[in-house]
Amino acid sequence: MEAFFVWLNSIIWSQALIVLCLGAGLWFSLRTRFMQVRGFVEMTRLTFSGQKSDAGVSSFQALALSMSGRIGIGNIAGVATAIAFGGPGAVFWMWVMGFLGASTSYIECTLAQIYKEKDNQGRYRGGPAYYIEKGLGLKWYAWAFALSTIVATGFLMPGVQANAIADSASNFCNSTSVCPSLDGQWLGLEAAFAFKLAIGIAVGLLLAAIIFGGIKRIAAIAEFVVPFMAIGYILMAVVVMSLNASFLPTMFRIIFESAFGLHAGFGAMLGLAIEWGVKRGIYANEAGQGTGPHAAAAAEVSHPAKQGYVQAWAIYFDTMLVCTATAFLVLSTGMYNVSLPDGTMVHQALPGVAAGSGFAQAGIESVLPGWGAGFVAVALFFFAFTTIMAYYYMAETNLTYINGHKVRPVATLVLRLGIIAMTVFGTVRTAEMAWTLGDIGVGLMAWLNIIAILLLQKPALLALRDYETQKKQGLDPVFDPDKLGIRNAGFWRKGG
Repeated sequence: MEAFFVWLNSIIWSQALIVLCLGAGLWFSLRTRFMQVRGFVEMTRLTFSGQKSDAGVSSFQALALSMSGRIGIGNIAGVATAIAFGGPGAVFWMWVMGFLGASTSYIECTLAQIYKEKDNQGRYRGGPAYYIEKGLGLKWYAWAFALSTIVATGFLMPGVQANAIADSASNFCNSTSVCPSLDGQWLGLEAAFAFKLAIGIAVGLLLAAIIFGGIKRIAAIAEFVVPFMAIGYILMAVVVMSLNASFLPTMFRIIFESAFGLHAGFGAMLGLAIEWGVKRGIYANEAGQGTGPHAAAAAEVSHPAKQGYVQAWAIYFDTMLVCTATAFLVLSTGMYNVSLPDGTMVHQALPGVAAGSGFAQAGIESVLPGWGAGFVAVALFFFAFTTIMAYYYMAETNLTYINGHKVRPVATLVLRLGIIAMTVFGTVRTAEMAWTLGDIGVGLMAWLNIIAILLLQKPALLALRDYETQKKQGLDPVFDPDKLGIRNAGFWRKGG
């Protein structure tokens, strides 16, 4: 079974998906006239404005909710893995994916706002399934995305995040005397297994306390936790880099030389640098994956482009700051391994340490002894846990879509219990299988969503031009789909 999943993952994540993601980002950047550059000031302004309502959340809460999904273990373990298998040059291609992905995020999140609806409880719902059905008129395609997302975010991807929480907690215990020994047995179980199971149960109970409170509670938690966790992590990276300031010029030289195959040690890894940089960039910032639009649709705004701008800014924050923080933690200290597909080591500073959060822990430890394992364990907990929260909301939104835009208590209860169970299970399964299943989920959603938004880009482009025109007239833009010739935008025609 494991061999089958590995094979399936290799098919989904073929070179074709890498080209599709990069190509879509470049195409949308050209079609929006690089709105991620022209509109940077407007993005920033809109991010911290807006109001919530009984039906929706504020722009910032929607941003925090989407960021809770974007900022996960991909920002720590994923970045380290990209460096391990793609070399330092993978960091540059993550930046490229982040820059181009900002325009992709604008398109998908604006479409989510254009085609959003209210469920039977009066709350905003939207996302790829909604805009695929309403914009393309392909209900079977919308169902395919909705079912894929329920399986991916409800059952496959939570295990990746939970597994990282358990592994980082185990690493912390093994490196300090704070925890009891993980050797021997606990209550008839291997101590290491029992410890991870206990972590899983605790995380599952905390998750239950939040998701049973619905979208309002999830958004409120995300609004408070996400900025705190991200800024704290970035500050730690700044401290480490400051203590290693003399190595920074060399670090940047290695990144750029490796990115273009010019570095003596990593020059032969150009293809791997692009592949791993794009792959982990998509996993970390989720541009084009179809996850961000679910939160974007929940925002209370007067014009869809407003939330499109906000979500484009989210990609910058995720990739250029949080992912870069991990890259610099690792590269500025030299605490990383790089290997070729055949297992040949190109760079080895941490013998026996697998690619992942251990690189970041070692980087911090090298300049701040005693801080690495504990700090990264705490950061990973917040990053991973908030991502699982966001995954639940995405799965619930797609379940609501399948149920005819209605929240059905029994189906919702089954989903909640299912994601809690998969979270607990994820803490005790192997990291390799967790990542494989997570990659399959991400890849399936990316394929379905990117093809959809390439076919359905026109309404988002019309909304962008309409927004810019109204801004030039000194107005606070208000959306009128009839004026723009956009059909099936029922929510906006009803006046909300």
